[in-house]
Amino acid sequence: MRWLAVPVVVVIVFAGATARLLVWPARGDPRHADAIVMLNGGGNRLAVALDLGWSHVAPYLVISRGSTYWGHGSVCAPAIPRVKVICFDPSPNTTQGEAEFVGKEAERYHWKSIILVTSTAQDTRARLRVGRCFHGHISVVTINPTMSQWPYAIVYEWAALAKAVLIQRSC
Repeated sequence: MRWLAVPVVVVIVFAGATARLLVWPARGDPRHADAIVMLNGGGNRLAVALDLGWSHVAPYLVISRGSTYWGHGSVCAPAIPRVKVICFDPSPNTTQGEAEFVGKEAERYHWKSIILVTSTAQDTRARLRVGRCFHGHISVVTINPTMSQWPYAIVYEWAALAKAVLIQRSC
């Protein structure tokens, strides 16, 4: 019977870590920041990022266009009065590339705080990656995957988080 206890404990620990890191990550209260940064990916991120921009919670709105979710034309978002919109294509075309770009822009514009717009499942990894390149305060606003997207999101994010923690440890 003892041999059964180990796998049960492993499953319980894995489920708890998944819940804490990917399903219900820590949340901040993004009232004001120096920049809003929308990471690339699925969900209605652009609408959320634009709503924050129109609410004037930050003077900069930074939009990643790293995949087919967003067009690669010269305009990625409408103009917002008193908000500078910055659109970019990350290199490499990953969260790491996005984090590197955010770090450089933060240095250039002297940002001390940012609001990330990403998916709930990507929240923990996004904080980790961006936090390695940006040393200010990071708040996150998330978009929830649909129920059918959660299984893939959990598998993908565990693999990507392991890569970020174990292999790609720098900015």
